[in-house]
Amino acid sequence: MDADQIRSAFLDHLAARGHTVVPRASLVPEDDPTTLFTGSGMQPLLPYLLGEDHPDGRRLVDSQTCLRVQDIEEVGDNRHTTFFEMLGSWSLGDYFKDEQLPQFWAFLTETVGLDPARLYVSCFVGDEAHGIPKDEESARIWTQLFAQSGIDADQVEVGSEERASRVGTGGARIAFYGEKNWWCREGTGDRMPVGEPGGPDTEVFYLFPHVEHDPAYGVHCHQNCDCGRFIELGNSVFMEYRRTETGFEPLPRRNVDYGGGLERIAAAALDTSDVFRISLLWPVVERLQELSGRTYEQERLAMRVIADHLRGATFLAVDGVRPSNKAQGYVLRRLVRRAVRFALDLGIEESFFPHVVPTVASMYGRAYPEVAAAADQVVAVLSREEDVFRRTLRRGLQRLESHRGTVVTGADLFVLYDTYGFPVELSTEVAVGDGIAVSPEWRREFDDHMAAQRARSRSAISPRATGPVP
Repeated sequence: MDADQIRSAFLDHLAARGHTVVPRASLVPEDDPTTLFTGSGMQPLLPYLLGEDHPDGRRLVDSQTCLRVQDIEEVGDNRHTTFFEMLGSWSLGDYFKDEQLPQFWAFLTETVGLDPARLYVSCFVGDEAHGIPKDEESARIWTQLFAQSGIDADQVEVGSEERASRVGTGGARIAFYGEKNWWCREGTGDRMPVGEPGGPDTEVFYLFPHVEHDPAYGVHCHQNCDCGRFIELGNSVFMEYRRTETGFEPLPRRNVDYGGGLERIAAAALDTSDVFRISLLWPVVERLQELSGRTYEQERLAMRVIADHLRGATFLAVDGVRPSNKAQGYVLRRLVRRAVRFALDLGIEESFFPHVVPTVASMYGRAYPEVAAAADQVVAVLSREEDVFRRTLRRGLQRLESHRGTVVTGADLFVLYDTYGFPVELSTEVAVGDGIAVSPEWRREFDDHMAAQRARSRSAISPRATGPVP
């Protein structure tokens, strides 16, 4: 199955089980000033997970586009992307673990056809200090599901990821972790404010036995290891507790929040640990190979970065974001200009967005008609930003190179930003990657120059100029 087929099959799988299909929300959250982007499938549904009644009922399903720019530096390996789709299903006070886990298992093993012998899971080890028990119920259900496929699911308690990397899991099918398998908006139970909901979660991983463990991530591999041998396919959050002054109490209405990575499930279906080979990314890679005359094997980093960033930039533009130096517009500008920077590594000297962005739009036109409808406008917006940056790119890179043997300061980074249009993060990334030293105080120095520029701009506006016209 390709990614489009998996998305459709997931929606059908849950709709047949009484779930209402809801449309994707914009990448720009509505009425949520705390975050720039929709970064998870549950984010648009948070009010309903906190107790409000959803107009479409208590069983919901969708595929939500997400953007997490905190992962931008990790793009280039086999599985991290800034833009991704999260397959999501919710039970708002309806069913719980005994129904959710079997329907997730059936989707992966029967609908998608993944090998159950390569599935591994993690569960919550419990929190004795707060009176929250070990999630033995989820482990019991997983044990039964594995047994139905003739697999003996042994268990091990590891607690932390650090400990798991030191002592290993002995290949246990079910591993119990602590904070990694507890969900709340604050990250840990100790940081949760009074009234905040949370609960244990259980995660499902797919093993790629041909990927060798990288000892840089610890002596032993385990479910949550970052070496790429295991890839998380999805997790089920069981929101059943509320923080009190003295600890936790049961929620009056328990919810289930399931989220699964479409790209990762599609990669597992292809039996590849490289998500860039799936149908929602590989056509862009193929187009880049044609334009550059180079192969993916030769230029994996650059092609992965460009493919990811142009997907994210396309959907941001579809959702109304335009390049600027503030908020969401700054992130869009950073994605576009970072893609152009990596295009130079491929030897692509001329504007290439008009040849690649339509490929992105065509991949999503059927699932998201708004992408096809806005395709021409998106090409125009992103291509204009590419052309503006290309006019100063080489001069900016030359100026950065002139600092080799010295130290790039915040003042230097400000010039690159103000004169050459380099997002400051791009400048520091290029410098570090090219072995050029950067001042440890660069952020403070850069911010000082930005503040001084704003002050100059304000003082340049006289009272007369802002008053009524005589």
